[in-house]
Amino acid sequence: MRCRRCRGPAVVEVRRHNAAFCQECFVHHVHETVKRSIKSHRMFGPDERIMVAVSGGKDSLGLWEILLDLGYRAAGMYLGLGIGEYSERSRVVTKAFADEHEADLIDVDLRGEYGYDIPTAGKKGSRSTCAVCGLSKRYVFNRVALDHGFDVVATGHNLDDEAATLLGNTLRWQTEYIARQFPVLPSREGMVKKVKPLIRLSELETAAYAFLRGIDYVVEECPLVGGNTQLRYKAAMNQLERTSPGTKAQFLLGYIDRAAPLFKHEDTAELSPCERCGQPTTGRFCAFCRARAQVLGERLGAPPEKSESDRQVAGELSEEVLPAELYGGAPAALTMGS
Repeated sequence: MRCRRCRGPAVVEVRRHNAAFCQECFVHHVHETVKRSIKSHRMFGPDERIMVAVSGGKDSLGLWEILLDLGYRAAGMYLGLGIGEYSERSRVVTKAFADEHEADLIDVDLRGEYGYDIPTAGKKGSRSTCAVCGLSKRYVFNRVALDHGFDVVATGHNLDDEAATLLGNTLRWQTEYIARQFPVLPSREGMVKKVKPLIRLSELETAAYAFLRGIDYVVEECPLVGGNTQLRYKAAMNQLERTSPGTKAQFLLGYIDRAAPLFKHEDTAELSPCERCGQPTTGRFCAFCRARAQVLGERLGAPPEKSESDRQVAGELSEEVLPAELYGGAPAALTMGS
């Protein structure tokens, strides 16, 4: 194979583009793809402060390095979830990356700050571990960004993550979630702007980037992710991609370019401050405070006229298909069907 850009020997093939790249040109391809996403969706400018939500995985660390290479003011924020050796390894890898790149890192421990960890939360009540984990991440990322004065929160969700999420939400016609699935969620009162710069890069592309750039990242999957519906949706999309390269991109990017405006009217919820923490919510208390109260056995206050049962809250927390970052080892063959 020859590199499409320089005609030298290629080391990476990207089937959906019918192209191959040498190492240097592949890095250029990744940088240009991210720059295109940032520009086309007006994610942020050169003077804005960006907080990258980092987990120690290939996607978030790769994104952090890309933004630093492109000259952006990007700091990392790591949330310790208390998942035993897995979380400890993630923290070590993230700290080493920050030190190597001389980048700022904010380290928050979920149990230390909020009184619980994810394994404990998963055993309390009927909600799934992944649901409460995703809820906790979204809440803490936003809270930390507000407290530290960041303009934008950037996450490492890639093409595979978003295509699988869109598939799951579409199969169940969760139109309110479909309406909010966009590369940019604008800021509003109490909520920082959120962006996904890796939206046009597949999981295999981010894995190849991390491998070729020598980024040390956590290879193992989260030990609590087994049975997550996200895995089944990803497997379905991978099967389609193997026989028809480009399916994931056509599905997701086609939605963003042509269908997303049709769902805008679905995202019309009226928000007011949570009575416990002040974060925007549609009820008296935000979903995070309600979930945390269940885990800790606390009462949030006098019950409203129509109280919510544990089952109702659990259903509310588990309805959305939550993206899960899946870690793959250094690819034996850097040939990409997506």
